Amino acid sequence: MMNSPSTSFVPPTTMGIYEPFHQMEIWGENLTAVDPVAHAALIVEVDRKLDNQSEDTSHGTLGTPNKYEQETSRPFDKVQRRLAQNREAARKSRLRKKAYVQQLESSRLKLIQLEQELNRARQQGFCVDGVAESSQLGFSGSVNSGTAAFELEYGQWVEEQNRQVCELRNALQAHTNDMELQILVENGLKHYSQLFRMKATAAKADVFYVMSGLWKTSSERFFLWMGGFRPSDLLKVLMPQLDTLTEYQLLEIDNLRQSCQQAEDALSQGMGRLQQTLSQTVAEGQLGNGSYIPQAMEKLEAITSFLNQADHIRQETLNQMPRILTLHQTAGCLLVLGEYFQRLRALSTIWSTRPRELA
Repeated sequence: MMNSPSTSFVPPTTMGIYEPFHQMEIWGENLTAVDPVAHAALIVEVDRKLDNQSEDTSHGTLGTPNKYEQETSRPFDKVQRRLAQNREAARKSRLRKKAYVQQLESSRLKLIQLEQELNRARQQGFCVDGVAESSQLGFSGSVNSGTAAFELEYGQWVEEQNRQVCELRNALQAHTNDMELQILVENGLKHYSQLFRMKATAAKADVFYVMSGLWKTSSERFFLWMGGFRPSDLLKVLMPQLDTLTEYQLLEIDNLRQSCQQAEDALSQGMGRLQQTLSQTVAEGQLGNGSYIPQAMEKLEAITSFLNQADHIRQETLNQMPRILTLHQTAGCLLVLGEYFQRLRALSTIWSTRPRELA
């Protein structure tokens, strides 16, 4: 039995990505085969030969062409066929390129339209701090009041954090006395504790929303771990930016980082198992039998517990800073942390507002 011809399979989600590159390869082959300069010279040479042959025929006698004339006409026919084929290939290549350019222009216009609609939605109050209206809406189209209130509070929290960062920077540059610096450090730590309480309240309204970080900018979500920053990675970012640390401080920070890493790994493994069981519950459950909803609610409460535990690790990591570091080092740590998040938010703005020709 003959085997059926094999066909290469391209996943549906990637066909839109591969097609432009495939078209560009076809254009490259056709444009290589159709060299305008070479063809122009070839056409001129063929026309010259045609004129010479016409002249010879007009001065000669009519009759059956001899064997030599028949042989010389064969290469000329091949040249004509090749020229015709190349002209047709070039024409098709131009049509494909024109269609592709039109498709890109259409996509660009659609993107501009979507951006205009998003701006209108923001002006109407459906979007706060760069979070799209879709993050607030379910399939029913109703606004989740819990997450909407959280976004408003989080916008105010970011403004307050920016103000505290400026105060810390000015205080460290001006060598403020320890009493005032202590107040700034305590306010900074309390400010992060307030964020964790806000997240716990919002998780009761929509734990998926908080866990996925839809309230953050896109660049912050790129580094997201369970609805926030990963403490062990953040320690790696902070320590090189601080003043010279003693051997004892380096040892204590390394022990703290290892403890954070172990706790993060345990939570990640537990979340992985929970995702698997929740997926099976959704796949096997039937809304009509009465047992699906209690099982799903139990899993959602477990997700909320994982989120709260992750925030607890973050808060304890920050609270350990004053124990290990000096007052000025702790203030510098909070300053570096605040500036780090500012740069992440700025990175999203730079990308979204880049020049259109670079898009």
